[in-house]
Amino acid sequence: MRAYNRFDVAVGNAFLRVAGPLHAWIYEKSKGRFGRRLLGAPVGNLICTGAKSGKERTIPLLMLEVGDNVVIVASKGGFPEHPAWYFNLLANPDCRVQLGDSVRDMTARLADDDEREVLWPKLDAMYRYYRAYRKRAGLTGRTIPIFVLEPRG
Repeated sequence: MRAYNRFDVAVGNAFLRVAGPLHAWIYEKSKGRFGRRLLGAPVGNLICTGAKSGKERTIPLLMLEVGDNVVIVASKGGFPEHPAWYFNLLANPDCRVQLGDSVRDMTARLADDDEREVLWPKLDAMYRYYRAYRKRAGLTGRTIPIFVLEPRG
């Protein structure tokens, strides 16, 4: 396994710029009937506020429900940089999550080291490629962040 090079990153980012909004739109309009699974893992929409733009952003992501919380991973497929939504949540932790036809108000926080140790096996069981993403990201010195989204209010 090798780290992604600049060409890999450029192609991947171009794909995400097109596929992400399309998937989010289909998921939203179908109330989660279409696009709710990716390789067997559950998908939902994260609705957050842009860190720089202040505009609402909707991103389809793999989501693990743990009790009332929702866990999301800023893996970006093991790319050397964090996804833009990672910075959005750091700047504006109040967000919403659409799972199926339900939309919930949430507040995001980064998982601490103890939580990460408990969550990674659950996340790996949900989506088998997370191990490879961590390994690839690690080749560039990046640690993949995990967010815990907790119900607001």
